[in-house]
Amino acid sequence: MHPARLDTPTRPGHRPRTALTAALAVPCVLLIALVALRWSPLMEVDTDIVRALHRGAVDEPGVTRTSRILTDWVWDPWAMRLLITVVVLGLVWRLRAWALAGWLAATCLVGSLVQQGLKAVVDRPRPRWPDPVDSAHYAAFPSGHAMTAAVVCGLVLWLLRRSGAGRALWRTALAVAVVSVLGVGLTRLWLGVHWPSDVLGGWLLGALLVTVSTSAYEKWRGPYERP
Repeated sequence: MHPARLDTPTRPGHRPRTALTAALAVPCVLLIALVALRWSPLMEVDTDIVRALHRGAVDEPGVTRTSRILTDWVWDPWAMRLLITVVVLGLVWRLRAWALAGWLAATCLVGSLVQQGLKAVVDRPRPRWPDPVDSAHYAAFPSGHAMTAAVVCGLVLWLLRRSGAGRALWRTALAVAVVSVLGVGLTRLWLGVHWPSDVLGGWLLGALLVTVSTSAYEKWRGPYERP
């Protein structure tokens, strides 16, 4: 038997998920505007939350060390990029799914460009502490860790669903993805290198990018491909 061609069109006429796209786009635009304008109520909530978390990070060095390991090695953006690179190479090498592999790679590249562009435009300072437990570079909004994890995990889940993955594999992947996306955001907050709205912005933007990208691909190539 020949390997499945995951980039072969199957069911034309798939409707893009416009409702979900709109549901993500509206809060994304609103949050970007509020952060860019430094809206006082949002800034105050962000400050209260990070102050409380920073006290905990200073008082709990064991949790802080674990958070640094997770955020720097397990859920680091480069670890996520390595994962999607392996997926892309696997699609090309084993299945010759050039279109799908290229689409995934392009989506991740767009995500990085959007992330860095917003950091430059919004130019939000990171939290500053007299006794920091970690450090980070570049502007704060949006969280690159949170956005990269949302994009990569979202694309992998979409790919598994699209290829008809078994129930056990799907549930395992879903659980790992949820823990990773939520976990990386929480570690960034615990370590005091991001404001809560930075992490929320990263999650929303990552989910929006995945929704737009996968909807466009399905409109082009069809919604389902079974091994």
